Amino acid sequence: MNENTTNPLLCDPETGMCEMPVGEKSNETVSIPTENKPVKIIYYTDPICSSCWGIEPQLRKLKLEYGDYFEIDYRMGGLLPNWSYNSGGISKPSDVAHHWDEASLYYEMPIDGNVWIEDPLDSSNPSCIAMKAAQIQSKEKAVKFMRILREGLYLDKKNIAKWENIVEAAKLANLDVQKLKTDYEGDAKKLFEEDLKLGKSLGVRGFPTLFFSDGNNNQLTVYGSKPYASYENALSAIFPDAKKKNIPNTNPLALFDTFTTLAPKEYAVILDISNEQAKDILEKLHKEGKLEKKTIKNGSIYIKK
Repeated sequence: MNENTTNPLLCDPETGMCEMPVGEKSNETVSIPTENKPVKIIYYTDPICSSCWGIEPQLRKLKLEYGDYFEIDYRMGGLLPNWSYNSGGISKPSDVAHHWDEASLYYEMPIDGNVWIEDPLDSSNPSCIAMKAAQIQSKEKAVKFMRILREGLYLDKKNIAKWENIVEAAKLANLDVQKLKTDYEGDAKKLFEEDLKLGKSLGVRGFPTLFFSDGNNNQLTVYGSKPYASYENALSAIFPDAKKKNIPNTNPLALFDTFTTLAPKEYAVILDISNEQAKDILEKLHKEGKLEKKTIKNGSIYIKK
């Protein structure tokens, strides 16, 4: 049994981190090259990281307002390799259920923790490796794929360590399932190991962790789930010439042209309105038949028709 006091599934809402047991940091220096845009963000995440689900509103807003200036390199963290953890009051899957329900209320994002009672995951590694396999096909489709995996896990209580649930998400993301399987069993495992190695050399201790870099050794790190201003300020500090793009709010359905699903918290953060205002607007659109809606015990998500 691992006697570390840190349990990766016991995410702390106050720090906004799902922390890993502390290992030794590698001493290698790591440069983060940028590609086509002035800023590169290396984002360490995991499909089952509840704090990462908690920053979806902030990340979506950042993409809309400053997406011309940065690209995100999604790296997988391997949050739950197996159940050798026994600490922080969590020693078995059912212990996570209540904790996830609390995280849902804190982040105001819909999560049903009962997946850990009804169909618990034995590891997050399969979904991490599946993400690397999806990235081989398309970075854009991989982002959509992870969103679908997370919605399946948090709202539909689907065990995303199971291959059939990975395949279902892949089809919805328009990925080539046969290629995904081939890559999952081959190159994706190596890419996942590379992510873990790079994470160690960067000193990643939990998720979400975002490294903002301009490719010239100027780097800022944002640890954990933070208010939107923390991510905006990091980007502006790395690239002061970044100009904010205004998000028009005249058409209440406009955001659904970019994002096919939105939780009220995401709608609220993006448009800088209260959660209650967002719920009222979305509920009205739903009643008018313009949006579909999925409701669970800890909230709802609205879906483009």
